[in-house]
Amino acid sequence: MSDYPVIALNLAAALAAGAVIGLERTVHGHPAGFRTHALVCLACSLLMLMTSYQSHWLHDAPVGSIGADTSRMAQGIVTGIGFLGAGVIFKEGMTIRGLTTAASIWTTAAIGILLGLGFYFPALLGTGLMLGVLTLFNSIEMRLPRDSYAQYHVSFDRNDVMPEDQVRRLVADHGFEIANMSYRITPTGLFEYRMDIRTTRDPDRTADLAETLRKSEMVREFRISTTGN
Repeated sequence: MSDYPVIALNLAAALAAGAVIGLERTVHGHPAGFRTHALVCLACSLLMLMTSYQSHWLHDAPVGSIGADTSRMAQGIVTGIGFLGAGVIFKEGMTIRGLTTAASIWTTAAIGILLGLGFYFPALLGTGLMLGVLTLFNSIEMRLPRDSYAQYHVSFDRNDVMPEDQVRRLVADHGFEIANMSYRITPTGLFEYRMDIRTTRDPDRTADLAETLRKSEMVREFRISTTGN
């Protein structure tokens, strides 16, 4: 009974840490948010408590025969969390979303393991550092100059196709470079240029290109899919 307050404190701390981290994810509209992170951290803490307090549930074991190997439980948790993290990552064209949320789930699991063991200092420090990464680092990342990629598809009637050099010039005039280009006839019989384009991060350039394509009478269909995370 004397260990019960410590166990309750460890579980409460794990639940609170996971909830705070998940709250940041929920506010920013990510699928694995408040409840998911809280449950992950709580579950990890529960599993580590199971190995830390084996004497509480192995009542019939001879004295001295119980050897707690918490590292094995931690290894199993990390492996299982990998499957959960993979479930929030999805890819659409060049856009890959959910990587940061998957990383936050994995880190939350590590924090839960530490709290389950009652190792409070690194757990609380890790929680603070993680929240800093998710909030402060995001604003820094948004200000960093970097290349932005997009998939660009544009289609024309087979008998009225814009020449390739004109297509390339149109892209260049809007501040993009073509990384690669391919061609195809669509199922509806249109001739289509397909390319990956890149530029220094500037959302207005993509909008301007889309507006130019919308006004062109030669263009039958187009799609510009920007990258994301």
